[in-house]
Amino acid sequence: MKPVIREKFAAAAEQGRAAFVPYVTGGFPNADTCLELITALDELGSEVIEVGLPFSDPLADGPTIQLSSQRALEAGATPANVLATMERAAAKTQAALVAMTYVNPVLAMGYGEFAKRASGSGVSGVIIPDLPPEEAGEWLDACQTHGLDPVFMAAPGTPMERLDRILAVGGGFLYYVSMDGVTGTELELPPERLAAMQKVRARSSLPVAVGFGVATAAQAKALAPVADGVVVGSALVRQVHQADSPQAAVEAVSRLAGELRQALVR
Repeated sequence: MKPVIREKFAAAAEQGRAAFVPYVTGGFPNADTCLELITALDELGSEVIEVGLPFSDPLADGPTIQLSSQRALEAGATPANVLATMERAAAKTQAALVAMTYVNPVLAMGYGEFAKRASGSGVSGVIIPDLPPEEAGEWLDACQTHGLDPVFMAAPGTPMERLDRILAVGGGFLYYVSMDGVTGTELELPPERLAAMQKVRARSSLPVAVGFGVATAAQAKALAPVADGVVVGSALVRQVHQADSPQAAVEAVSRLAGELRQALVR
């Protein structure tokens, strides 16, 4: 049975922590190392692991993840073989696996077929940043049919009435974008931003995971009291870019991820 995303957030809360949600780019630097990265992040105690399906036009991602997607595509990554890697990971990990993709690859496969394949690969939820909930009827039906959580995003500028619509149809968790912009942008956390996050969390019927720009233990520590979970992507992918070998990449990612997860203790 697949892990239930909300139960993973609840387990972290019971332990007095915000959930740790690391991101890896599927197929980067290659399929086998990607699997090792997922396994290592699971062994560290990650509650949810987000795996990005490489795409040629990743509009929500900053340069670090864009480059990793480009290199994964050049190495032959496809939605199908990244899902195959996630299936291999699901067989040996405890974390809930979430696929992050864009709507074009899903449309190319068909909403129903993509949902069927993702669910069959052990995926618990899917994030599609460029599919607004107002246009997601067919996707929501496919998720319900195949037991997937459709994870939607909200941002600081999201009006409260639209936030309520997102919460009404979303599943798993609410991905709260910590700033305007793309992933990997330097994150600042003034008191008013933290207060805004608390307001969204108080209103949300789903666990709220904050992402975009989280790179240091200090940032993670500041977010832990106001979020149910913290997503870290570019900072971890950067470690893979900078590593001299696949093994060094796994070690570097594990070191940083361990520091970040520890910082989430409230």
